[in-house]
Amino acid sequence: MTQDVKEIFGSPGGSLSAKVRTLAPSMTRSMQRVAEAVANDPAGCAALTVTGLAELTGTSEATVVRTARLLGYPGYRDLRLALAGLAAQQQSGRAPAITTDIAVDDPIADVVTKLAYEEQQTLADTAAGLDTVQLGAAVGALAGARRTDVYGIGASGLVAQDLTQKLLRIGLIAHAHSDPHLAVTNAVQLRSGDVAIAITHSGSTGDVIEPLRVAFEHGATTVAITGRPDSPVTQYADHVLTTSTSRESELRPAAMSSRTSQLLVVDCLFVGVAQRTYETAAPALAASYEALAHRHRTNPR
Repeated sequence: MTQDVKEIFGSPGGSLSAKVRTLAPSMTRSMQRVAEAVANDPAGCAALTVTGLAELTGTSEATVVRTARLLGYPGYRDLRLALAGLAAQQQSGRAPAITTDIAVDDPIADVVTKLAYEEQQTLADTAAGLDTVQLGAAVGALAGARRTDVYGIGASGLVAQDLTQKLLRIGLIAHAHSDPHLAVTNAVQLRSGDVAIAITHSGSTGDVIEPLRVAFEHGATTVAITGRPDSPVTQYADHVLTTSTSRESELRPAAMSSRTSQLLVVDCLFVGVAQRTYETAAPALAASYEALAHRHRTNPR
């Protein structure tokens, strides 16, 4: 049975482009040409036979079929039908998408509009592509963990700190590690019943992969939050949570949009854990709010 357009693509055009960006590193260059063609012109490609699309992209019929399967379809016929439905949605009167490339001379109001739009798309694409089964399993592991270590470098390190601070506020033991040496020496101490989380958009950051590997080999439950589901970090992950990202540009590096999608995943993990541990989490949150309340009150003169 052909999958529904929204199930695979989400909102017209946006999620298809995001899916292509996410899977591109695992594709050959010829497969990338096919994927880019269907993402950029779903209506035009829907009108083509498998031979026609192969000729358009300078590839082979076999490459077109392999690309369709990688995008989640049994074959090209199913992808073609979905593209036709997507094209119909795009022609139904929806306003044209905002061009999000930021120019050096853009007025600040335009910068705000473009960034806000891009952030919304990134969040929507991440939510649409997030595997809730994997997410639920990760939440369950965190909720029952003796201890949680989170690894991240650079912008991902900030996300790692955000997650650990949230877990600490509901009474769980959690540590964020951005120093690769400390990360590995701490990972050696993990055992079954502990959780290790690696946050890396590229999925190939060695300073993050190494401690996750050590934790994995010592029996901890491991989780990877990454924008590349077939990247090296996933070979040491029991659970993989995939994030989306917008197209990188000169004034918007990948770290900006990857951070946005990573924070969404972190928030989902935290809320899920808080739900599972509500009887202890709620009092812990209340206590932390009370402990800090005096810092937010205006001191009378």
